[in-house]
Amino acid sequence: MMTNLFSSFDPSTQMNFSLNWISISIGLIFLPSMFWMIPSRINMMWIKMYSILSNEFKIILKIKSMKTGTLIFISLFSLILLNNFLSLFPYIFSSTSHLVLTLTLSLPLWLSFMIYGWINNTTHMFAHLIPQGTPSILMPFMVCIETISNIIRPGTLAIRLTANMIAGHLLLTLLGNTGSKLVFEMISLLLLFQCFLLILESAVAIIQSYVFSILSTLYSSEVN
Repeated sequence: MMTNLFSSFDPSTQMNFSLNWISISIGLIFLPSMFWMIPSRINMMWIKMYSILSNEFKIILKIKSMKTGTLIFISLFSLILLNNFLSLFPYIFSSTSHLVLTLTLSLPLWLSFMIYGWINNTTHMFAHLIPQGTPSILMPFMVCIETISNIIRPGTLAIRLTANMIAGHLLLTLLGNTGSKLVFEMISLLLLFQCFLLILESAVAIIQSYVFSILSTLYSSEVN
């Protein structure tokens, strides 16, 4: 039971080689070749979404003229969104439900922000450790609290995405395993409930990719 339940989260294969991680690049196959050449509805939809996200990230980063400053965060959003949606298909490896992938995305970003901030804006980074208006007696405690909150940021980013993706997949798997033990009327109700749950998981896939990218943008804005 446990092996079947968590088999979709197992990165190993029968050949003792983690070919399942190739699923990260499978999304390129779903895009038609004409997407890269001739503008289509999919292309126009993506350009519209890119424009909305770019304007929102520019407000957070306080960027007015530079158009490529938000490209890394939009690319991060696209990568997570694509992998979240791919994991909803049957028999496709759920890569975003592993800390190996999510920590690989969040940890280098956080390290680069911290290194840049402490090298170029040292005074600003020290001032960030003590919120304005803090009483003198509480300053040592606030420094410890702010330091800990900064250190755990990449972990919270990774765990938030992983936990949300695992929760929905486990619920779908548990409900699917009970289908063989139900009568026909209950199976129809189960299928209807799973359809609604799949719609909810699609919304979670979009929301979690947006939350991951927007929090990364906020962390970047704090070091400037």
